[in-house]
Amino acid sequence: MKAIRRFTVRPVLPEPLRPLGELARNLRWSWHAGTKDLFRAVDPGGLPAAGGDPVRLLGSVSAARLAELAADPGFLRDLAAAAEDLGTYLRGPRWYQEQPAGLPAAIGYFSPEFGVTAALPQYSGGLGILAGDHLKAASDLGVPLIGVGLLYRHGYFRQSLSREGWQQEHYPVLDPDELPVALVREADGSPSRVTLALPGGRSLHAHIWQAQVGRVPLLMLDSDVEENEPGERGVTDRLYGGGSEHRLLQEMLLGIGGVRALRSYCRITGHPDPEVFHTNEGHAGFLGLERIRELGGAGLDFDAALESVRAGTVFTTHTPVPAGIDRFDRDLVARHFGDDGELPGVDAGRVLQLGTESYPGGEPRLFNMAVMGLRLAQRANGVSTLHGAVSREMFAGLWPGFDPDEVPITSITNGVHAPTWVAPEITRTAVGRIGAGRADHALSVGGSDRWDAVADIPDAEIWELRRTLREQLVGEVRTRLRASWRGRGASGAELGWIDGVLDPGVLTIGFARRVPSYKRLTLMLRDRDRLTELLLHPTRPIQIVVAGKAHPADDGGKRLVQELVRFADDPRVRHRIVFLPDYGMAMAERLYPGCDVWLNNPLRPLEACGTSGMKAALNGCLNLSVLDGWWDEWFEPDFGWAIPTADGSGMDEDRRDELESAALYSLIEDRVAPRFYDRTADGLPERWVGMVRSTLANLGPKVLAGRMVREYVERLYAPAALAHRSLGPEAAGELAGWKARVRAAWPEVHVDHVESVAVTAADGTAALGSTLSLRVQVALGALRPDDVEVQAVSGRVDAQDRIADARTVALKPAGGPDLEGRLLYEGPLALDRTGPYGYTVRILPAHHLLASGAELGLVAAPTGATGEGAGVLLR
Repeated sequence: MKAIRRFTVRPVLPEPLRPLGELARNLRWSWHAGTKDLFRAVDPGGLPAAGGDPVRLLGSVSAARLAELAADPGFLRDLAAAAEDLGTYLRGPRWYQEQPAGLPAAIGYFSPEFGVTAALPQYSGGLGILAGDHLKAASDLGVPLIGVGLLYRHGYFRQSLSREGWQQEHYPVLDPDELPVALVREADGSPSRVTLALPGGRSLHAHIWQAQVGRVPLLMLDSDVEENEPGERGVTDRLYGGGSEHRLLQEMLLGIGGVRALRSYCRITGHPDPEVFHTNEGHAGFLGLERIRELGGAGLDFDAALESVRAGTVFTTHTPVPAGIDRFDRDLVARHFGDDGELPGVDAGRVLQLGTESYPGGEPRLFNMAVMGLRLAQRANGVSTLHGAVSREMFAGLWPGFDPDEVPITSITNGVHAPTWVAPEITRTAVGRIGAGRADHALSVGGSDRWDAVADIPDAEIWELRRTLREQLVGEVRTRLRASWRGRGASGAELGWIDGVLDPGVLTIGFARRVPSYKRLTLMLRDRDRLTELLLHPTRPIQIVVAGKAHPADDGGKRLVQELVRFADDPRVRHRIVFLPDYGMAMAERLYPGCDVWLNNPLRPLEACGTSGMKAALNGCLNLSVLDGWWDEWFEPDFGWAIPTADGSGMDEDRRDELESAALYSLIEDRVAPRFYDRTADGLPERWVGMVRSTLANLGPKVLAGRMVREYVERLYAPAALAHRSLGPEAAGELAGWKARVRAAWPEVHVDHVESVAVTAADGTAALGSTLSLRVQVALGALRPDDVEVQAVSGRVDAQDRIADARTVALKPAGGPDLEGRLLYEGPLALDRTGPYGYTVRILPAHHLLASGAELGLVAAPTGATGEGAGVLLR
């Protein structure tokens, strides 16, 4: 018989054990080794059975065992120490509190998914893991972040394989009462609730669940409440599930409902309201519209409210391809923001303008969430240096007239939360060398360029540590592989061969990803005979562990998984290559440390960052990767190997895969495997260990999430908070009026004449160190000189006279208007570089509240009839 209703009976802890409840409810246990050890002591075999979740563990411990622990002096001492440590962590000053005054009082961080721990499965892949690491690093640094997301009752899917190797999806029901979360409640004890208006007089209600991630509260909205109709109850059923309207409702609930949930939380708890709102990818972009509605209720018109909202908003894009962006039919969006929909008082036409692809090649019938996110944020960034450049190219149409390198999208390279991802064995080694306090600071806060203490670890100790981690991975793989085959219908009698799968002494390569086509899961299978030779090499064999999920609607990705699985099923090689289904955080925590080499072979430049290789590097694993994402930025031969790519050559995809797979095989055969197996007389691969040491010492400090969050604070959050404070209602209205005036007058703004006088050498050429005197006549129409900046832009030029590495110099007004109303600007231009050199001039809007000169997307430059045209060339 099946139960008609399910609920969870919570244990009543004896008084001496009450601190266990607080320790279990704060997700800091997921990255704090001491707290994990304490819960292992509660029931040594129970923690794995509870999925690593102390909340579930405490619900399964017998009353007799609890009574025994309550009378155990040793356990109570350990419990008191853990509780005191958590209290110090939560309430003591950390990095953020030691910074100069002026930082934001709070930051709202919105994301569609959060990967904090496997015990709270609310993530699908890299975006969610990054968001979880962002929260944990913010907690370690003391940054007053509030996370906002959705609580998916089925999470993402669980993956298994059919006998034929086809991916199968399962959606287990997640009961919030069995998760490490609690309802946010009003003062009277009733659940706090947010409500959205839907077309046709319907409503979407949601409760707010809170997870505590160290010092950071994470609020998650849940539509599975009794007040909703069945369709609305299912809005938060699955991560990235459903059709267009389903996804739109999820994103409205995340953005609009998320702001309302945040306001309720701050009202109930007294937490400061955020001064800065961080939109992690376009899914949460509607948060800006809700804030515009709030300001409209306070008396600001739409344009003034927009300026106020933009000033305090940061937008991070993680998507290097247009296909990865959510785009909705305009009519669908219009219906939900019409007269009987959401955001009363906000003009639906203005909402639609924010998401319109109003640039060459755009589709005007679609509403683009990333475009809206960029228009609603004064500050935006990509997640690696290369991805920043790709994003500036990708979104350049929003800033017409500007070269891509001037598009106002910067980059902050992702990082990973070392206390979560570094193997305990490596952490213990660090603690033994430099002490617990310094080790915790190095992994959590960072700030040093290199970890010098790594130099003191003997080669033999590093090699033994790597062997131990590889051996643990082998055991984990065999356990998971046996479970997978049983799920595929195999009997125990068929599975004796699994005891010989993988060898702790063999070079182990890891590859674990989501499985969109651009990540090229099966590039390694391009030449199967050659791969087989590498796997079975008599003296230098390799072994490969592969994992990854294809999106449930992506049959192409599922075919790639099946292709890999079928190859790995071959009895000739199945002891050397395995596919592990159901890739997630629990698997990853063993996979990264146990591999010797981490493989990444996406189509360049389609990998925005690729943080799995960072997690591997923190464990002494060497990277073998295409120069994409973070690896393009920080690759050095001491850290691993770069796979040559054929991008930008215009060749077809099939030929490109052929060339790059051949390069991959050659690297493994000629450089990677020989270095691993090149041993001294005492069996040590000295050159390999040297690369491991260099990776840990020099690359480790770069890839930390602590470094990443410090950069967000210093480069984006602090300036956004300052801009937010500068734009009170009066200033916001003034800025909005100024922008409207500038846009209206801009058609009359132009450069009329450019002339220059150069101090030249005797032969008439321009000499290095000489100076050009520029005189520029401009027409400003109805604008004033203080509304604009006239600039000289100079630098080396290519064969098409395009300026590279441009430098800008502001020219100064040199006289009042002439009879035709033109103004004269003058200034010197130093010729400080040799070779082909050129300059041009331009006019930009200028206001002290703009974040960049490109913000309005307006520029006036010379035409062919303007004096010296687009500039002068000096050769």
